[in-house]
Amino acid sequence: MFNKECKHKFSLSEDKLFFTSDPHYGHENILKYCHRPFSSIEEHDEELIRLWNETVPEDGIVFILGDIGFCSETYLKTILNRLNGKIYWIIGNHDWRRITPGIMNRFECITQQMVITVDNKLVYLNHFPFLCYPDSDRHPVYQFFGHVHSGPLSGSSDISRLVHLNKRQYDVGVDNNEYKPISFQDIMKKIGEN
Repeated sequence: MFNKECKHKFSLSEDKLFFTSDPHYGHENILKYCHRPFSSIEEHDEELIRLWNETVPEDGIVFILGDIGFCSETYLKTILNRLNGKIYWIIGNHDWRRITPGIMNRFECITQQMVITVDNKLVYLNHFPFLCYPDSDRHPVYQFFGHVHSGPLSGSSDISRLVHLNKRQYDVGVDNNEYKPISFQDIMKKIGEN
């Protein structure tokens, strides 16, 4: 489907491993939709880039779970080239028009969903939260997602449905994580698995 084949199952160490979703680079309306505390989209984008690079080391690995941006290919490519780490892109509902040859080369792989193993913990990665997924009743199986823009300021209409999630599911979106990627260790602490 895309120019880079993705392994759907592979193992990683949790060191230098990060997750994020929904930065919406270049999307001016996201400021009001999610009550993001920035005076302009330019300030927003620069701050998200700064926070990313402050959080992710140059040799880090980041899984971005969709909705990267609402902007031109040139603008998005400029942003992506400034971000630290090897980036794996799980496609979000607003990303299909962003998959262009000029953008694709920045990613290690591009796919609709992925399953990874981190220190013997199975993790399902998708843009959307799942109501159920394979082995969701077993430990240790997790699901990380974005899309819902949960967080202290957001006000998203999807938040009320999150009561149906289990404790091993986590919203890695920027609105829920101080506008920056979150490490695997920090997710485990937040969900009480550390």
